[in-house]
Amino acid sequence: MSNLPALMIAVPLFGAFTTPLLKKRYQLASLWAIIITGVSVILSLLLAQEVMDKGIVMYVFGADNANLVLPSGYKVPIRIMFEIDAMGVFMAISATLMSFIGALYSYSHVKMETGLEKYYALLQLLEVGILGMVLTGDLFNLFVFLEIAGIAGSALVGFRNYRGEASEAGIKYLIVSSVASLMVLFSIGLLYGQYGNLNMAYLSRQIGFNTVDMIALGLLFTSFAMKCGAVPMHYWVPDAYTEVPAGINPPLLVATYASLYALFRVSFSLFATITWNMARVGWAMSIIGVLTMFIGVTMALVQHDVKRLMSYHAISQTGYMLLGVGVGLTVLHDPQALASYGRDAMAGGVFHIINHIIYKSLLLMTAGALFYVTGTRDLNKMGGLARKMPYTTIAFIVGAAAISGLPPFNGFASKFLIYETSYRLNPLLAVFAMVTSVLTLASFVKVFASAFLGPPLEKFEGAKEVPKPMIVAMLILAALCILFGLFPNVVLDKLVYPAVDALIKFAQYQTWGGLA
Repeated sequence: MSNLPALMIAVPLFGAFTTPLLKKRYQLASLWAIIITGVSVILSLLLAQEVMDKGIVMYVFGADNANLVLPSGYKVPIRIMFEIDAMGVFMAISATLMSFIGALYSYSHVKMETGLEKYYALLQLLEVGILGMVLTGDLFNLFVFLEIAGIAGSALVGFRNYRGEASEAGIKYLIVSSVASLMVLFSIGLLYGQYGNLNMAYLSRQIGFNTVDMIALGLLFTSFAMKCGAVPMHYWVPDAYTEVPAGINPPLLVATYASLYALFRVSFSLFATITWNMARVGWAMSIIGVLTMFIGVTMALVQHDVKRLMSYHAISQTGYMLLGVGVGLTVLHDPQALASYGRDAMAGGVFHIINHIIYKSLLLMTAGALFYVTGTRDLNKMGGLARKMPYTTIAFIVGAAAISGLPPFNGFASKFLIYETSYRLNPLLAVFAMVTSVLTLASFVKVFASAFLGPPLEKFEGAKEVPKPMIVAMLILAALCILFGLFPNVVLDKLVYPAVDALIKFAQYQTWGGLA
């Protein structure tokens, strides 16, 4: 138990490096990936229990007293520190669960592809990158794991390299990841040059209001906003989510929101001490959130490619998360407003992260199932598939209701919190959020009518439901949509509010497990 943080990284990393040994043995590579990702889920739940018991879990890789002596005589401790609070373990559970779901779905979905040992190795390497990002307490380690996730993600996006669109999407994803990583690295250099340390707990007590700090904040904010697909830096999302195999959509979604997590962590953990400016950053985050949700949903309305349509909705839903946490950041230093609605606004934004990961993964996998059966993603060439694919139809209905914010599904619980609290800050914010939900519902009604209703087309007379592993993966997520919607207080009390309080406490100068 004392080595759980190390095992969180070591187990999927071991799986990533051993999977290529199973070349030309598709089933073994698939099963091995399912086993490794399943073990990771168990480890994340055990780690969550540790965090619930202790509040903060600290883990040091390397000897505490070992030092590297540079030519200048300066001594540098050789160690990597993980500082894990409720927010970090919240994201870790999301990463491991979606990696497992993705591996399970992929067992049948990509069985006809070649190079599957590389596919499953990259899936597990993507999981390693995500886990490192959300568990570390050091900015440079955050950069390293961001790079790992970016490289693995770009290779998976371009996995079907016999398709020109996939290769283009993979290169675009790689360029965006590289530019974002360079901006993060440059900001790290600025901070290290000033303070001589990159531990977040230490930096949070040192950062002040000066030009270099503001430049570093601007670079970090822009880079992580770019990686999470916020407007106007959303251009890579439709290509990447459309071309990546549907089994990779769940972990790729978590990778996207690991960058959103990093944006929240930087805003609250490093720069929240700058009261006047962070209120402005909160407003900027809220406005970007509104623009993201509205532009994303309007672009989705005109799409005919079912997976591309859902990809634009992924952009739109990111706006809700930015809006909720942005409202909380805006009133962070007003104790009365924070207690009245700021904390609940942040809870809505954080809760929407996991809700969106669940229902958007479900919807993208239903799109993958449609492509698996019909060989097309064009809604104009589909019809009458409800009779042929009953389980996929049920999964789609659940996912569409959840993303539209209809009760009693999970999307309603988080969206209601965001509506209510954003209205308290400014009614226009809530109006835009609710209009976006109405447009989202209209969009998915169109998808349902085009793909599932009506008499079956003649060319689909012999169509049948997708294989069982794909069905099981979709039904697990559909069940989570229902359970999280029926019992939102359980998720809020056990996962969401502890994660929110971890951000707030850190921003309010509470000790986060000690300093490096």
